[in-house]
Amino acid sequence: MIVRSGRKLPRRADADRALAELYQLHYRTLVRLAALLIPDLATAEDIVQDAFAAVYSAWLGGPGRPGRPDAGAALSLLLRLVIDRSRAVPPGGRPRDPGLMSALWTLPAGQREVLVLQYAADLPENQVAAAAGLSQAAVRSQVALAFSALRAELPSAG
Repeated sequence: MIVRSGRKLPRRADADRALAELYQLHYRTLVRLAALLIPDLATAEDIVQDAFAAVYSAWLGGPGRPGRPDAGAALSLLLRLVIDRSRAVPPGGRPRDPGLMSALWTLPAGQREVLVLQYAADLPENQVAAAAGLSQAAVRSQVALAFSALRAELPSAG
């Protein structure tokens, strides 16, 4: 720990090690998550890299805000940043492959988000709610609406 102006800041080496470990464990999963939320892999990778940079900056602490490497809090922040930044990407081209992925893109963004978080990211409902900024009841409602829409889009799967 380094002390500056009475504030304790994590050593850069500690933050570097913690971020490298977090990156190794979660980068690919977060890119897959972002790629399910937006149709462009390069942009999904950029979003995830930006999220890691934001977490690193937070760990080192900004003016008046000392940070502390905490893997659980960092993963929650990464997830939130990936979702927020994915929402900011304007809708582009859709995947051309038929089937579930194509049908997934017919869903409104909110329904697609909760399905991706709950089933692709394998998050429990309370974490989906926190990440999506919804209540748990709203998550259940969005999932039900999404499944109904997917059944209509893919009648052979219903």
